[in-house]
Amino acid sequence: MKVWDAFVRVAHWTLVGCVIAAWFTRDAVHEALGYAALAVVALRIAWGFIGPRYARFGQFVCSPSQTLDYARAVAAGRAPRYLGHNPLGGWMILALLATAGLAAASGWLSVTDRYWGVAWVQEAHALLADALVLLALLHVAGVAHASLRHGENLVRAMLTGWKAAPRRGDLE
Repeated sequence: MKVWDAFVRVAHWTLVGCVIAAWFTRDAVHEALGYAALAVVALRIAWGFIGPRYARFGQFVCSPSQTLDYARAVAAGRAPRYLGHNPLGGWMILALLATAGLAAASGWLSVTDRYWGVAWVQEAHALLADALVLLALLHVAGVAHASLRHGENLVRAMLTGWKAAPRRGDLE
């Protein structure tokens, strides 16, 4: 069944490309990639409120207690399958969007007249970039774990938008 719409998928992979390319570039290319990443983050946040069901934050951002319960189920090897993002994945999406947005914004600040060469802005940008890479690695590990646990290729699902129909015991 169709889970992730084209906008979510294109935004996801565009942000992935921007972050990876920005990590290896400097100067004008790095700056342009940062602006592109900031635009993707802003559009994805808007889409999280107006997009289709599985794109909406209200569909996949669970309460802290629900998320903790899910984390315990993961640790016990009995986490249920979700059609959209699971509770940990939902919070990871928020963390990735916030960190990418803050990294891009701090990069922009560092080239403004007021903050050019200001050490704390540059240090914040570097720290946020490192945090973004760490979060991305955790995200990939979570995707790999969920894919293996539930016998589905989540990377393919994020490329095509399609996942297997709900099975008995699945959560939406």
